This record gives sequence, C-alpha cells and structure tokens, in this order.
Amino acid sequence: MTMTTYETAVMPALALRGLTIFPNMLLHFDVGRKSSIKALDEAMTSGQPIFLVSQRDLAVEEPKGEDLYNIGTVSNVRQILRLPGDNVRVMVEGTCRGRLLELTQTEPHLAARVEEIPEEKQFRRSARTEALIRQTYELFESYIELAPKMTPDVLLSVLSSEDPGYIADYIAQNLPMRPNDKQVILEELRPVRRLEKLCQSLRREVEILELEHEMQGKVRDQLTRSQRDYVLREQMKVLQQELGEDGQGDSEIAEYRQKIQALKLPQEVADKLNKEVGRLEKQPYSSAEATVLRNYLDTVLELPWGKRTRERVNVEAARKVLDADHYGLDKVKERILEFLAVKQLSPQIRGQIICLVGPPGVGKTSIATSVAKAIHRKMARISLGGVHDEAEIRGHRKTYVGAMPGRIIAAIKQADSCNPLLLLDEIDKLGNDQRGDPASALLEVLDAEQNSTFRDHFLEVPFDLSDVLFITTANTLDTIPKPLLDRMEVIELTSYTDEEKVQIAKRHLIPKEFKRHGLSRTQVRLSDEAIRTLIRGYTRESGVRILERQIAALCRKAAMRIVSGDIKSVTITESNLEKLLGIPRYHPDHLPQTEQVGVVNGLAWTSVGGELLEVEAAVVAGTGKVELTGNLGDVMKESAQAALTYIRSRASQLGVEPDFYKTKDIHIHFPEGAVPKDGPSAGIAITTAMVSALTGTPVRRELAMTGEVTLRGRVLAIGGLKEKTMAAYRSGIRTVLLPKDNEKDLEEIDQTVRAGLRFVPVEQVDQVLAEALDLKVCDPGVELAQPHAAPQAAELPAMRQ
Repeated sequence: MTMTTYETAVMPALALRGLTIFPNMLLHFDVGRKSSIKALDEAMTSGQPIFLVSQRDLAVEEPKGEDLYNIGTVSNVRQILRLPGDNVRVMVEGTCRGRLLELTQTEPHLAARVEEIPEEKQFRRSARTEALIRQTYELFESYIELAPKMTPDVLLSVLSSEDPGYIADYIAQNLPMRPNDKQVILEELRPVRRLEKLCQSLRREVEILELEHEMQGKVRDQLTRSQRDYVLREQMKVLQQELGEDGQGDSEIAEYRQKIQALKLPQEVADKLNKEVGRLEKQPYSSAEATVLRNYLDTVLELPWGKRTRERVNVEAARKVLDADHYGLDKVKERILEFLAVKQLSPQIRGQIICLVGPPGVGKTSIATSVAKAIHRKMARISLGGVHDEAEIRGHRKTYVGAMPGRIIAAIKQADSCNPLLLLDEIDKLGNDQRGDPASALLEVLDAEQNSTFRDHFLEVPFDLSDVLFITTANTLDTIPKPLLDRMEVIELTSYTDEEKVQIAKRHLIPKEFKRHGLSRTQVRLSDEAIRTLIRGYTRESGVRILERQIAALCRKAAMRIVSGDIKSVTITESNLEKLLGIPRYHPDHLPQTEQVGVVNGLAWTSVGGELLEVEAAVVAGTGKVELTGNLGDVMKESAQAALTYIRSRASQLGVEPDFYKTKDIHIHFPEGAVPKDGPSAGIAITTAMVSALTGTPVRRELAMTGEVTLRGRVLAIGGLKEKTMAAYRSGIRTVLLPKDNEKDLEEIDQTVRAGLRFVPVEQVDQVLAEALDLKVCDPGVELAQPHAAPQAAELPAMRQ
C-alpha cells in the first residue's frame, strides 16, 4: 500500500466563528477582528490563498492551534468591501480541503502550514450510490418546500450534478445546520460516506421543519380564530355604536357570568343558565329573543338561591309572641308550639303544612303573621281567591308574550329567602276552567315528597320548596278537593264568645284604633258594659271585623267632639252608645212569656255564629196536606217528611188521631223567611213542634234542642255545637237537648256556657218528647230510656286550656 502525499504550503489563516465554507462554494461574510482583517489583506496583497478554519469554541477571541479544528478549506479571496465601523465584508471561494499542520505565527495575524487535500475524483458508480443520491434529492426537495427562505433555484444546481461529494458539500453549505454538523461533513473525505452523513442530517432537519410547521399551523389556527372573533367583535362594536348601543352586550354578558359564578347554584341550574347566556351572547341586543332571554336570566338570578334566614326555635319565646298578639285560639297556639318543639329536637324536619279553617274575621291571617314573627321567618302572602288558571301557580312558558313565574316562585322572590312562611289565603275559593285546575297544580306544591324538585314552567329548573312552611286558610272545607285536603293538617278556628270578644276588644282592637285615630286613653274612655252592648246590639259575627269597624266609628265620633268643641275627653257608656252609633241593628232573641203549643226553640249554625231558630207548627182541618215555608233547603224539607212519617208510625203511642194525615193539614214555618235555611239538625225540633200541635201540648219555654231525626226516631249527631250552645246561652235558654253522640263535644264548650246551661243527651225522639212536652209515650213493645241530665259544669271534665 502506497502512502499518498499532498502539497503543503504556508498561508494566512482566518478563524471562523459559527461558520463553515466548503470547496467549490462562494460565500460572503463579515469580518470584525483586526487579526482576521490583516490576514485578508495579506492574502489579497500577496495573491496567496487563505486558510479558513472554524473555531471549536466561539467565545475565544484570540484562538491558538488547539482552539481550531484540524480540517478547514483553502480558499481564494474574491472581493473585500470596507464597511462603516471598521468592519469588512469579504467574498471567498473554496478550492479544496486542507489539514492544519501547525500555526506558524499568531501576530499580527494567523499564518498556518496547511496540507492541501484534493477532492477524490474517481469512485465506483453503483446502485447504492444512485439510491443515496435520489434519496438526498427527495429529502432536499422536501426541505426546500418546508424551509421558508429556500428558493427552488438551489435545487437546480444540485440536480445538474452526479458527484456525491459535490452534492454533499453544496447542500451542507446551503442548509442552516449546526456548525458541528457541518464540520463533520467537511472532515469526511470519502464522497459517498460524506453523502450518507448529509442524508442523516438532512432527514433530521426535515423532521424538525415538519414539527415546526405543525406547531405553527396550530398556532396559526388559534390566531386565525382569535383574530376572526376579534374582527367580528370589533365589527359588532361599530354596529352597536352606530345603533346607539355602545358595547352594552359585552358588559352585560360578563355581568351575567359573574352573577352565575357568585351564586351558589346547583350544577343543573348553573349549566342551564350558562347555556342561556351563551344563546344571549349570539343574539342582537335589541332582538325579541334577546329580550326574552334577558328577562329569564334576571328573574332566575334574583331568586334567593341558598339564602336562608336563621330561625328562632324557642318554644317559650314563641308562646309569648302568640299570647301577646292573640287572645284565645288555644288549639292553634298549641299546634304551632308543638311544631316548634319538634323543630327544636329535629331541625331537619320538613313538610309542615297547616290549614286554618274558620269563619271570616277570627284571625286566620293574623295568626300566620304572628307565627312568622315568632320563629323569625320572612313571610309572603298569596291570595288564591278567584284564581282559575293553572299558570298562576306553575307559571307560563318563557316563550309566551308577557310570561312570568307562578305565584309560588314570585312569593319566594318577594320573601328573599329559601325558607319563608308562605300564607296561601282563601284556598277554598280556587276556581277552574278550560285553562287548567289550580287546585291540582297545588298538589305538587303542598306535597313534602315532591316539592323539593318543584319545577315552575317559567324557570324550567327545579327549585327546592321543602324548607318552606306553608299555612293555608279557608272558610269551609266543603269546596277543597279531597286530594288537596289530604296533604294538609286541618285546625279549626271556631267563633268567639261574647266574653272573648270583650277581651279582644280591650287588649287589641281598642289600643289599635286609638293609635290609628291619634287618641289616647285619657281622651276616650270606653266602659266594659258599653263594649258588651256594642257586641250584642251592633254586631252579629263569628269574628271581630265588624266590631273593629264599630270601635273605629266610636273613635271618629270622639275625635270630632274633641276637635270641634272644648271637650278634652269623651266617656262612652252603655247609656250614650245609642246616641253615638244610632239604634241597635240586632236585638237579642227573647223567650216567650208563656209556654205555647207548636212553637219549639231550635238551634242553628251560620257562618257568623249560632242562632236561636224558632220552629212553628199549626194544624187545621183539611185533607192531609203538609205545607213548609221559610225559605227552606231540600235537606230541611226531607227532615220534615221524615218527622211526619215517624209520627204516623207512632200515632197511637203519641196520643195522636190515627187518621190525622187524612183529616188535618199541617203547616210548618220557620220565621225570618227571607233567610235561607238548610241542614238536618232541625229534625227533632220539627218533630216536637208537630207532635205539640197535633196533641195540643205546650212546649217548655226555656228549652232548646238540636239533632237529626230518622224514620225510626233515632237522634243523630250534628255539628257546630259550640256556636249553637252559645246562642242558647245568649238567648236565656236553660236546658239544651243534644244527641247522645255529641256528648263528647261538651268538653270544647266555653266554661261560662257550660255553667249556665243544663244539657240532656238523647238517643230517641221519645226522650225528646218526654223532656219537652212531659209526654209519656206508651209502647208495650219498646222500653224507653229515661231522659237524664248531663252533669253540671262542676262535674264535666275541665276544659283544656
């Protein structure tokens, strides 16, 4: 094997930083170091080539032999251009590779002994080499397509050559590769091997460019979307400014999103609202759809989501509040305090729905107000009287014109609390028509198992009503649907006695009216007897509303006298009451002075309390006709027919002519014929009046009776006993006949009334006749129970307080 020898020569040297030049290539670059400029000048002056070699470390300012690579390029200086600031731009052409043998000098410029390495010209053309060249072409084409600054002209210069060494040098010179990678290709003297190394570097560069393009594409897409949205928003702003809407939409959307985020909403509700905000964002500001969405969002966001008042669960404190606001109503107060006691032991208890039933003016609405004050809950009142549209309860769909939530959600919004006390007033006066049944819509509201997810048609999202305390009021239970009534606990408020009205007037009504009319207790004095006369002669009601109005009338009269004259105080007594208010409107029922035939004192219940109801019967010669007068209902007429049949079946035992129904006409009349009357409780009174008229036996004067009669003469239970006995006591009655089955109800009667009346429970009409007519009914086949008196007040169980 023979060693190849190359020519050596000493020539100026220039150290390159971050730059590599290949043979047969033109390159221009800037030179700034003084030693490098001197080396260029020397080469240009002497006509010598210059040796260009790269530094290993770019930071070295004055490189030595060990700081330079061994292989560089012997080049010719083609052009030198002086630049401002002592810089030089030079154009060089590489001729061949050279090996640095040694540095002969370092001052004033570098000079080196260089061994020139000519390019290997002869190589074996093979399929592998051809495949390598083609692969290089493909990679270089891909690189040119991907590289931003490469032009297709570069590719033409490569395609015209078949020399693998030249191809490798040319591509390496034009690729922005790392200096170390270029140096590796420069140091490779074998052309085919050099091309292989270039392929590896080129493949890596193509992959890097592809990744760069992919990332740039993603960034470009994002920027394109952002710029598109920005442009569209700017256009919208310009349009809004032209329309006079100056960017209201953006601030409004941001405000809605901020409110939704600030509220502690259930996830389902938050998702729904965010969806609606997204829809609003896409709508023109003044469109009809935007108005609907804006109204919907405002309504939902104004609801007290998760906002609760802290209850005061203290039984004794609540008792004081209830006693201070209301006199009597012991059963109602007891039930409310029981609820609070359970609440104190089990704070999580739910589903409390109370229905207060009673005549007008007895304090149903005011007791609900006192309960709210006692337990520190906010209160909202919903009047259901005359409501006949289901949408009033559940709301309208938000797409309807003028849509709004139902009264339940509106009351929650008004109370500004998730646990208020909702008063559903006049629930017995709900109506229905073709637009739905509101009573059926209330079934969900008043059901503790369902109302935790109550869905109003307007809201379209569930709202929890399980923490709401519902109190409903009604005058009667007859018109409330049974399924709705089944969801409520009924508490009855009965009529007030005269003594209770006196206490209510003294404790509540009079101070209230004095304050309203600007009067003091020193200016107006109202005696107890005047109050009692006012109650008896000027009012006839179960409650105290008319009494309150009459007291207000007295206050006006007193105010007029004080203002118009020198009088400083007015005293109202029983004697001057008629002068102030006029003739009494009502007169107490007076008993007849003597006992009469065919006149019986019955007892009736009305919506304003109990009344004494006279039953008159007269017998005249005729053909057996029965006449009923007095504006009677069907039930009362049927009671008269039942009584007549009973008398006919017992005519011989009662001492009545057996054919009286053929020879006598009977006329039964109820005075005050303009007042409608109905009900079965006058049955025994009609029977007694007819027997008295047929036998000519007078009826006891100080006796009254109530009870339903059957064809067999049984006496059945009735209702309203408290009001009826109160009317009897007020009218001077001494003895009251009542059904045996009602004996248990005597416990609820006022203590004063129980002490002033004698009660006789009866099971058969025979007992009634024996007590009222002193008539002994003779029937060998029937053993009659002797009438017995009820125990006196001292013997009866004590009335619950």
